[in-house]
Amino acid sequence: MLISCLLFMGSLPFLSGGSFELNQIYDSPPTKTPMSDFQLPQPIPQLVHEHSQNVTAVLGKAALLNCRVRGIGNKTVSWMRHRDTHLLTAGRYTYTNDQRFRAIHKIRSEDYLLQILPTKKSDAGQYECQISTTPVMSHLVYLTVAEPYTVILGGQDIFLEEGFTMNLTCLVRDSPEPPQYIFWYHNQQPISYSSERGGISQITEKGDTTASFLLVQEARLTDSGSYACHASVGTISQVMVHVIRSQKPEQLVPSAPEPVNFATSLHIVIPSFILSIILRLL
Repeated sequence: MLISCLLFMGSLPFLSGGSFELNQIYDSPPTKTPMSDFQLPQPIPQLVHEHSQNVTAVLGKAALLNCRVRGIGNKTVSWMRHRDTHLLTAGRYTYTNDQRFRAIHKIRSEDYLLQILPTKKSDAGQYECQISTTPVMSHLVYLTVAEPYTVILGGQDIFLEEGFTMNLTCLVRDSPEPPQYIFWYHNQQPISYSSERGGISQITEKGDTTASFLLVQEARLTDSGSYACHASVGTISQVMVHVIRSQKPEQLVPSAPEPVNFATSLHIVIPSFILSIILRLL
């Protein structure tokens, strides 16, 4: 009988010194007090809705969905994709082969994060945060995947007279937050605002639609070429700028100057001059 009892106890890993412990599956911080069937009453988890709201992320960037729970006790927080009920995370562990998904939770923190990096258009939709209470508490978070884009106003070809100020306007639209930076390029080269040419500046106004203005004082013929606006989010927008001499609308497209025939001009001027003298003598 004694031998049978020893064999039975040895088959239980948590009694025989195995690596499995019950407190490993909980999200509460570990304690030095051993687990017992007689524990103090556990707190009732409370979901903090104002810190568990819908999220808008930029396509290709990171999305962070938060579920804030107070008084988690020995309960576990899980994230599930609502459209196919696919379990993504449980506590600090990830349960999906898609490596773009990751569970983030710091010890003693009330925030249980689901990270998606990078985001795809197909990631948009509802995600469910579940707390392992009886019955299960759940909260839905909707993820919107935005696709910002940039546009330079004025069309694909912009014509400008030599000596005037060039003012190019680049708009960043459909971005959930202003871009961190906007760079301008001339003929695929970054524009320097401290070059010997001088007279070049950039002004950026951030908002729901961010606008960046490139100002080039006293435009020269050498300022012609391609100009690109590159923001930290969205696509790259590009235009062609033509700096011209002529003020005539029909000569907006630069062309080679026509040769002057001095002989013909002289032939016309002299007879007219002689004729004027003759008329005065009469």
